[in-house]
Amino acid sequence: MLVSDTAPELALAWHKAGKGAVLATVVETWGSAPRRTGAQLVIDREGNMEGSVSGGCVEGAVVLEAIDALEKGEERLLEYGVSDGDAFAVGLACGGTIRILVEPVGAVMPPELLRELVAARAAHEPVAYEVTPGDGTRRLVTEGYPERFAMDRSGFEPDGRVFVAIHNPPLRLVVVGAVHIAQALVPMARIAGYDPVVVDPRGAFGSEARFPDTKLIAEWPDEALEEIGLHARTAVVLLTHDPKLDDPALHLALRSECFYIGALGSKRTHASRVARLEQAGFDAADIARIHGPVGLDIGASGPPEIAVSVMAEMTRVLRRGA
Repeated sequence: MLVSDTAPELALAWHKAGKGAVLATVVETWGSAPRRTGAQLVIDREGNMEGSVSGGCVEGAVVLEAIDALEKGEERLLEYGVSDGDAFAVGLACGGTIRILVEPVGAVMPPELLRELVAARAAHEPVAYEVTPGDGTRRLVTEGYPERFAMDRSGFEPDGRVFVAIHNPPLRLVVVGAVHIAQALVPMARIAGYDPVVVDPRGAFGSEARFPDTKLIAEWPDEALEEIGLHARTAVVLLTHDPKLDDPALHLALRSECFYIGALGSKRTHASRVARLEQAGFDAADIARIHGPVGLDIGASGPPEIAVSVMAEMTRVLRRGA
C-alpha cells in the first residue's frame, strides 16, 4: 500500500501512551515529488518521528509544524517546493511541490476513528479514509472507490475538496510448487511489495536452503490454502505440473476473490486442466480467470525469465484488471 505501512498503528500507540501523535500525510504532488500521495509521517510532541513525506527534504519543517499544531489542537495544510538540488540528493532528476495534511490525534482526528482504521487494517479489510480539510469531516468507507482500491491510488476527488487515503491489505503471493521458477519469482515478488508464501508437501523442494527467509508450508496445497486464507489482494501461482497438487489448490483459488490465478504448463496441459475443471463443475467464466500458460508471452527462456513474465502479468492484472 502507498499509505505508510505502520503510521496509523504507531500514531494510535503514541496517543494511547500519552506521547501525543500527529499524522502528516502527502495529499497532493506536482512534478517529481520525492514521495507519492498517501505517504505518511508520524510525529510525537517531543519531535520523534517515523515514516517519511519527502525522503528527507522537508521533514524537519513538517516536524516543527506538527508539534505546534499538536499544542494548539489544529489541523494544517502545508505546501512545500522541493528544489532540484534537494531532489537530486534523494535520487530524483528534478524537484517538485508537495502538499501535506497535518492532523493531531485527539484534537483533530478522533481516536475512535483511528482505532477503527487500525482494526480494519489488522483484519486485512480494504478501507478508505475520507477527510475534507478545513471543515472537520472525516469518516471511513469500504465502498465507492473501485478504481482507487484497484490502483492503490490515494488523492483528492475531482471536486478538489475531499481527500481519500486508500488502506489496502498487503499484497500476498501464494506459490504452489517449490521449483526453480519459484526460486526466482519469490524474491522478485518480495521486492515488488508482496508477502510470499511457498507451498509444497515435498520436503526436498521446499527447504530453507532453497528459499531463505521465506514462509514455507509443507502441507498439501488445499490444506495450506485453507490455512493461509485467500483474499482480493492475493495472487496464486501453480508451478508443479502435477494435477494432484495443482488441482485442489486451483479449486480453492477459483472459489475465492484472489485477483490473479496463474498455472504453469503448455497449451495442451492447460486444455487438459480445463477439461478436468469442467468435470468438477466449474463454468467457463470461472475457468477464464486462470492465466494458463502462466505469464506474459515475452519469449521467456529459463526459470528467471519465466518468473519475470509471471511478475509482469500479475502486475498488469493488479493494475489494469484481467
